[in-house]
Amino acid sequence: MGAGGPKGKGIGSKLANKSTGRKIDTPGAFLLAFVGIGYMALIVILPFANVFVQAFSKGIGPFLAVLAEPEFRQAVKMTLLLSAVAVPINTVFGVLAALFLSRNRFRGKELLISFMDLPFAISPVVTGMMFVLLYGRSGLFAPLISRFGFNIVFAFPGMALATMFVTMPFVVRELMPVLEEMDIQEEEAATSLGASGWQTFWKVTLPNIRWGLLYGIILTNARAMGEFGAVSVISGNIIGQTQTLTLFVESSYKEYNSEAAFAAAVLLSILAVVTLFLKDRLERAAAKEKNEGK
Repeated sequence: MGAGGPKGKGIGSKLANKSTGRKIDTPGAFLLAFVGIGYMALIVILPFANVFVQAFSKGIGPFLAVLAEPEFRQAVKMTLLLSAVAVPINTVFGVLAALFLSRNRFRGKELLISFMDLPFAISPVVTGMMFVLLYGRSGLFAPLISRFGFNIVFAFPGMALATMFVTMPFVVRELMPVLEEMDIQEEEAATSLGASGWQTFWKVTLPNIRWGLLYGIILTNARAMGEFGAVSVISGNIIGQTQTLTLFVESSYKEYNSEAAFAAAVLLSILAVVTLFLKDRLERAAAKEKNEGK
């Protein structure tokens, strides 16, 4: 996935702004539709479908053989571990940050929000270099790291830091618009009735933000599993040790092992399809609940 991401309105606001549109009934409209569909087919659909065609062009045997390779399994393991670390941490951080930013006014708030968008703006390769310059052998924290005798660069800790950085803003950016539109009087009423802060969050706040939270978690997980640039720089791309699925695809293709590259690409493509499916289901569920509440 690229360095871009959602900015502005969250899932609730997106749903509110959806419209039924109008019929395509003029030559100009037909032409625009044809050009749009053709462009999407050329840029998105055909390349995506070709991954599956190439992966199974020699039958399912080579595909299954790749799944049994130790290097492939290690890449899958590293990908899942990075997601297992980054998603929970950034979910908790995202909820706390969104609550703090949406419920408080203070000098420098806009600047702080802008800093949170840095992972969207900075190239992932630059992100990897930033962590290398901090935690590498000649980095700023090198003396402290050597004293404790463990590695961050070219090891899992550095990969986890880079993944957490690039996935940090998603939950925050999805929750802030929802919290800003939420009626704060519900929380105040719960507090006045004797509810603790945790009880208020669990019984009042969370039910109101759950769709935005789930959407943010899905985007965070998809980005964590699909990250390439930052992880590539800080991991060293060591085969069988620090490779993720995305790095496995690159190294396999460079070594002319196309069956392995396309097999890993199929798994990543399936992840993309699952992400889109879950996104669609969440939007439908949120829209249904919104309509029932009217």
